Amino acid sequence: MDKSLAYRILFLCLFLALSIFMLIHFDLHQLFRDRDKLVLFIRSYPYDQLIFIVVQIIQVVAAPIPGELTGFIGGYLYGPFWGTLYSTIGLTLGSWAAFMLARFFGEPLLEKVISKEVFAKFEHFMEHKGLLVSFLLFLIPGFPKDYLCYIMGVSLIPTGTFIIISTAGRIFGTTMLSITGSLAGNGQYSYLIIILIIGVAVSVIAYYYHDKILAFLKKKKLK
Repeated sequence: MDKSLAYRILFLCLFLALSIFMLIHFDLHQLFRDRDKLVLFIRSYPYDQLIFIVVQIIQVVAAPIPGELTGFIGGYLYGPFWGTLYSTIGLTLGSWAAFMLARFFGEPLLEKVISKEVFAKFEHFMEHKGLLVSFLLFLIPGFPKDYLCYIMGVSLIPTGTFIIISTAGRIFGTTMLSITGSLAGNGQYSYLIIILIIGVAVSVIAYYYHDKILAFLKKKKLK
């Protein structure tokens, strides 16, 4: 086995072991399942904005953790503008971290983080440098954006281009989550219900038709 690959696999095992220890020892896995606990955790620190940004970074790197909760909390705590800004900073840094981890560790990391089915869906676009398609995947609700960061890390896409695509693609969903959280925090439930209905409708459509959307984009790319 190549020495460089052996060292990378060793570092990967150490990184995964440390990550699991941190999640369990500090009960971080429980925080991401309970909105009230997560809000109290963030507010318990003097520089809670920085803690919130770190939380957003963690939820991207730990891809199975749902990002909708943390985006909602950003708006709930800081309002639509600052919630969107703090979330965007955290999501951008987290996306960059996931991208660089995949670029450094390569396929051994992808095998630990992403199922073969998910990777197969997006491999075509990475091979053909589908920058516009990649942007659309970040934009459309229901797609596993955090997994996409890892997949793009083993592609030939430059780091700067990836950061622009991932940040711009996430901004709409981040803004909507922040607005939703802000409305809930201010007790504006009538507006909140309207936005939730629209958001759920779009997400359900995107979820049920994401395979067809991918197939359509793949055909367009081949033409």
